Amino acid sequence: MSTATIEPSAELAELGRFFTIAARRIDAGETAPEMFSAAIDSAWHTLVADPAAHDAFVLQHAGRRLEHVETKGFGPITWVAAYEEAYGPLPDIWFTSADGTVNTAALTQYRETGTVVAEWDCGPEPGDGDDLAPATPHQ
Repeated sequence: MSTATIEPSAELAELGRFFTIAARRIDAGETAPEMFSAAIDSAWHTLVADPAAHDAFVLQHAGRRLEHVETKGFGPITWVAAYEEAYGPLPDIWFTSADGTVNTAALTQYRETGTVVAEWDCGPEPGDGDDLAPATPHQ
């Protein structure tokens, strides 16, 4: 078990929601969601550096192992409607770079159209399954 303390943050809160959406999509036979936020992905990378903390966090939110994998792409973000149904509109952190700069053009487009078109370079993928918890996420 990890001895590191993972401090709560907006990025981690949104990462947990992202993992919950990912598990629901995977359970439904859909593709895994695209990680388009550099700020949230940066928090994910920090969490990945502590495998025990990462596994516990993912298990809490997704009910299964999820791995961080490289998947490059550009286009509409396919999971926004599912997020909005569960949690409401995407907060600004989804449109924030790793250095804290908000992409106001992308945020404005989302607020005006309800769609997000973005580039991504990673996403979740189911783990090896050896230590799966019940498929229903806790949130």
